[in-house]
Amino acid sequence: MATVEKISIALPPEMVGILRTAVASGEYASTSEVIREALRDWKLKRKVEALELDELRRLVQEGIDSGPSIDAELVFSRLRKKYKDNPGP
Repeated sequence: MATVEKISIALPPEMVGILRTAVASGEYASTSEVIREALRDWKLKRKVEALELDELRRLVQEGIDSGPSIDAELVFSRLRKKYKDNPGP
């Protein structure tokens, strides 16, 4: 690993237990390794959330750009009339 910087963090006993259990089980070589993976996952989660927000913004803008809105009640009343006058098979 490249240059590392040591920091001190305070965790509740339950989280410390989870860290120690992960190391004791052999799943991780050290508590630092557990924390590094957790931070990588956190970073990825934030990136996914940002991408999802960007996609929502894009879709909202697509809707705005598609033209003027139509009142939903007007649309549903037209559909009810259409299907009342022309029932399917």
